[in-house]
Amino acid sequence: MRIVGVTGGVDTHADVHVAAAVDHNGRLLGVESFPATETGYEDLLGWLAGFGKVEQVGVEGTGSWGVGLSRFLADHDVTVVEVDRPNRQTRRKEGKSDPTDAVSAARAALSGTAT
Repeated sequence: MRIVGVTGGVDTHADVHVAAAVDHNGRLLGVESFPATETGYEDLLGWLAGFGKVEQVGVEGTGSWGVGLSRFLADHDVTVVEVDRPNRQTRRKEGKSDPTDAVSAARAALSGTAT
């Protein structure tokens, strides 16, 4: 199913990035993991584009683990939105989940709470 207007979200790590795709209403389209390599970045962007036009991608850690991905996306004319880590108190209650963090990053970028 091809959707118009896709927003991505990425929870970044040293070796693997977990990405989520949401539509223009914030509905989850999918979650997938990709290696934190140039090939992984290409695969991640291709995966997002499989859902429709990539409008923007919210990335956690644009100054650390996500710097390479952020540069790659910007070089491919994708708007990168820096997303803060989820609230630590909330994470403690619900537990750490890379897919959940990726979805949160996408929805934060989509809603404008991360700019």
